[in-house]
Amino acid sequence: MTDTRTPADVAPQPRDLHFDLEAYRGKPWMNGDPVGTAVFNALSLTFPDGEKMFMDSVRHYRSRLSGRLAEDVRAFLAQEAIHAREHHALNSLIDRGRYPVAEIESRIRKRIAFARQRGPVRMLCATTALEHFTAMMAETHDLMQDKLFGRTAPELERLWRWHSLEETEHKAVAFDVFMEVTRDWPAWRRYMLRLWSMVFITFMFTRNITQYASLLLQADGYTPREARKAVRRFLWREPGLFRANPRTYFAWYRPGFHPWDIDNRAQMARWQAEFAAEASAAGALSRRAAT
Repeated sequence: MTDTRTPADVAPQPRDLHFDLEAYRGKPWMNGDPVGTAVFNALSLTFPDGEKMFMDSVRHYRSRLSGRLAEDVRAFLAQEAIHAREHHALNSLIDRGRYPVAEIESRIRKRIAFARQRGPVRMLCATTALEHFTAMMAETHDLMQDKLFGRTAPELERLWRWHSLEETEHKAVAFDVFMEVTRDWPAWRRYMLRLWSMVFITFMFTRNITQYASLLLQADGYTPREARKAVRRFLWREPGLFRANPRTYFAWYRPGFHPWDIDNRAQMARWQAEFAAEASAAGALSRRAAT
């Protein structure tokens, strides 16, 4: 078993939640802003197939894991499966007759097929880099909640907050699996693969989200140039989704880095308490209805 620096009090917990989103079909749901909606719809479109790749990259090595890490992987797989299901539901609200959803999904699947062809270790390392991005997005949700979701319908903010919570809980699982299955490698080799994977993923992920969101905006009547400019402004300037927490991003490049070097348990605990309170209230209502 690898020597993980994940705190002992951190354990992924799958929450089998469903979100009532039908009222937001065909609407710019994020603060009434078509640009923000396009960016987050682009992100959401990557999740069903992306989460499947994450699951497969970790599942490939389950037979080599034991103890706490094996339990964390089990919870990771359950969380990611539920995330894929709920983002599929969110994606179903996008009007496929108006927006080029099929084209975007085809591009996503080609990118994922390329990642799979590179072999299980490289696919796992790509997963660790993308999980670092999703952990950064979770931090951004907390840092910029009012800017990003201040006028967003509560159920949609709740979906993204739930996803952010669980991405935080399991942010080190794929990383710990990578460290375990490469434990006999020279440290320099492991570090160089990790370094190169993040450089490549940074370029591809930020470029792809820009392209996908721009295609969605063009269906809203933006010219290609207007769409790219609006998306880049949202991602890099205001609110600056991809530049909100550079400390977390650049921490990855330190030799000896571990995801829990960025200790955001306080943020995680707030969200855990919120969802625990929701579950308790729902249980109380159910018991009263049964009497």
